[in-house]
Amino acid sequence: MTHNNTRAEGSVIVYQSAVQVRETAFLLILQALRGYRDKVGSRWRKLPDEVVAGIVLAVLRHGQRPADLAAAHAIAHTTVRRWVQQVITVLAAQLPRLDRVLDRAERDGLHVLLLDGSFIPTDRPTDRRAEHAHYSGKHRATGMLVLGLTDQAGNLLWVSAAVAARTAEITLARRYRIPARLRQHEHLGLICDLGFTTLDDQPDDQPEDPRVITGKRGSRHRPLSPAEQATNRLISRERLANEHAFNHLKRWRILDRLHGSYRRHATTLIRALVILTNAHITR
Repeated sequence: MTHNNTRAEGSVIVYQSAVQVRETAFLLILQALRGYRDKVGSRWRKLPDEVVAGIVLAVLRHGQRPADLAAAHAIAHTTVRRWVQQVITVLAAQLPRLDRVLDRAERDGLHVLLLDGSFIPTDRPTDRRAEHAHYSGKHRATGMLVLGLTDQAGNLLWVSAAVAARTAEITLARRYRIPARLRQHEHLGLICDLGFTTLDDQPDDQPEDPRVITGKRGSRHRPLSPAEQATNRLISRERLANEHAFNHLKRWRILDRLHGSYRRHATTLIRALVILTNAHITR
């Protein structure tokens, strides 16, 4: 008896799947594709723009492998990666700088903003020194750190550049001179967690006008008083909006673990996802 068993390697299985996303996010990606094509003067596409936008959404929203999507559409996986890179490059440029965010917050009548950091897992760098720099003792994994600025409704207004996870949150905040920038706006302040306790470098002649509000740390020899404990609880309650904002951002499954070129372009990718998150989440 002769058995003709077809090998699984080399065979392509195409299946349908649903990607739940708001129409506004889809239109943003579609406009980014067309805008990039007009910018470089290209008139040719391997697939229609609507199909390309769906492929990019599948990569960003559900973390689908570009090679799998490329095989289903009979194209090269490098073509899918190039489309993703084009989209995130155009969208990341739409995120305003920190100074413009603070100016707009003051014009809109906001008085309090929320600042916090978030850990983005990545694959392990091949270089030994880079691996040491990207290792986070808090999370016991390699990754990158970003700072996020939100309003009290939980809308992400600004994110910093992605840096190695070994960098402390307060160190990254000092690189952006956040307290000095806040002092340029008379009615703006920040609420942060205990990791930013010494961030506020308020002048000695204005000790009662802090720009950065944090809780109090207790110690073995100086436990927190009931009033300080209540203050910490109030600050933690206000900071929930910041946590919710990062949770919505991390629903884009490509951020579950950044690999390869996505790790090298982490800043551009995260800033583009902030634009898509704000279009996807309505508050």
